[in-house]
Amino acid sequence: MRWQDREQSTNVEDRRRATPAKVAMGGGLGTLAVLGILLLLGADPKEVLNLALQSNVGSGQTSSPGAGTAPSREQDELARFVSVVLADTEKVWSEQFQRMGKTYVEPQLVLFSGRVNSACGLASSATGPFYCPADEKVYVDLDFYRELKERFRAPGDFAQAYVLAHEVGHHVQKLLGITDKVDAMRGRVSEVEYNQISVRLELQADFLAGMWAHHAQRQWNILESGDLEEALNAASAIGDDRLQREAQGHVVPDSFTHGTSAQRIRWFRKGLESGDFSKGDTFSAREL
Repeated sequence: MRWQDREQSTNVEDRRRATPAKVAMGGGLGTLAVLGILLLLGADPKEVLNLALQSNVGSGQTSSPGAGTAPSREQDELARFVSVVLADTEKVWSEQFQRMGKTYVEPQLVLFSGRVNSACGLASSATGPFYCPADEKVYVDLDFYRELKERFRAPGDFAQAYVLAHEVGHHVQKLLGITDKVDAMRGRVSEVEYNQISVRLELQADFLAGMWAHHAQRQWNILESGDLEEALNAASAIGDDRLQREAQGHVVPDSFTHGTSAQRIRWFRKGLESGDFSKGDTFSAREL
């Protein structure tokens, strides 16, 4: 992917040098709500349990800046890379929103290491990159990209760009009111039905990531040989069916929240090929 020496976003908050916070979430419904959000975002259940065991009753504490380990040169390179990708998403979505007669509000990208406080609660690296609708920020631990390469076997800079563009896609959904409509369904439908709605939300974010790539390629010719394969490989690697099969040896479709590998590839490719927002209505699609 062609990104070197290109404009970087100014909407990056670097918390990597901060000491990870130990947040006392307390007991009862507050704790369950936070842990539920982490699980919904894809966190490792064992990690979520560890967070629950480490939580004590009391007041929350914020991170202490300046006390953490200095980022490596490789991480600083990644930080520059995601900043360039974020700048590209800002330009693309500002233009697309203008065409819809709307104003695009740029999200903040928070870089962290280990754990981070967000308006959605305490999150750890095990959560993976995520978007928090409550504060309209994207959170990324850059170590995830090493995991994407080694654990998920999905290397490449365009694979990394796809992951970030997917989370920005969730921000687009929030600004357009789609996220709030989905959230309003929670508790009004069964868990299985809500999971199915969640899958459609995630697949639309994949479509939006592809739509970003379409317009970024058209405007700045960002793609190099092999880039498309990298993104499709990443979409496949983090499909619910593949992750469940690797983790537990079998697949439980009713518990899917992000879509199968084939579905994620299909919708990302659809966004990439069309670049047309009207083609990305996953909620009305008969077949995903």
